[in-house]
Amino acid sequence: MELTAKIYVAGHRGLVGSALVRKLQEKGYTNLVYRTSEKVDLRNSDHVLAFFEEEKPEYVFLAAAKVGGIVANNAYPANFIRDNLLIQMNVIDAAYQYGVKKLLFLGSTCIYPKFAPQPINEACLMTGSLEPTNEAYAIAKIAGIKMCEAYNKQYGTNYISVMPTNLYGPNDNFDLETSHVLPALMSKFHAAKVTNQRTVEVWGTGTPRREFLHSEDLADALIYLMQSYDENQLINVGVGKDISIQALAEKIKEVVGFEGQIEFNTTKPDGTPRKLVDVTKINELGWQASISLDEGLKKVYDWFLNHVENTVNVRN
Repeated sequence: MELTAKIYVAGHRGLVGSALVRKLQEKGYTNLVYRTSEKVDLRNSDHVLAFFEEEKPEYVFLAAAKVGGIVANNAYPANFIRDNLLIQMNVIDAAYQYGVKKLLFLGSTCIYPKFAPQPINEACLMTGSLEPTNEAYAIAKIAGIKMCEAYNKQYGTNYISVMPTNLYGPNDNFDLETSHVLPALMSKFHAAKVTNQRTVEVWGTGTPRREFLHSEDLADALIYLMQSYDENQLINVGVGKDISIQALAEKIKEVVGFEGQIEFNTTKPDGTPRKLVDVTKINELGWQASISLDEGLKKVYDWFLNHVENTVNVRN
């Protein structure tokens, strides 16, 4: 992928897409193209085809998707399956019609079976039942992976699918109603600190374990894979280490500077006991995550203070 190649980043304003744009620019890529959803609605095939006709990108990072937490996925399953199927179908097919050299499709480890063996290997996809609360999203993403594989088989395209673990970083969603666990905890501890609360409630027992990858590390991995990975099988991206929710809460408490107590509400659900991905495949290719969780949390809290503090939903 030459530094002057025309590269389309779909979803450039999101957590992954914005990190990817920054990392590409940092590495010297000078010919990036992207559009806001207001200008090009990726759910509209006419919009997508017109964009590809105008720009004719050589490489595509498909990071655009309708995403959300458990509440949103459970409440709006039709939106999640419809919008993601349309985005994927339109962009992948347009890439084929306009001769894109290579496309990278972004999946998610949450689309693996709910009770997949740990750590989760790439071969686990479609070997068991999905988590019911995000089944619609998962089915759409699985369809995107299979669409890439089908186009590669029938048309000889070079489309790869990547499965990142839980992500965090700049441009994350910190709204307590819709965010994932790490940004939600950061919002809670910050709100408790500035309002002088004595305690912060954390759902569940604190024993479930999760893996967290900084978006800058993911962006670096995506560029690495675009340059060096051409297989028709999906590939995991993660850090290969997990942490309990209790330990995560303690780390965030320290980073934020909250001096009160943590209270675990054991009447609330824990969710899946553990979710860790097997990163053997990408490590053997020569890539490893470099941002530690301690370093990443400090960077994200600094970003939070500069960009979100005055607008975040601080309800406990």
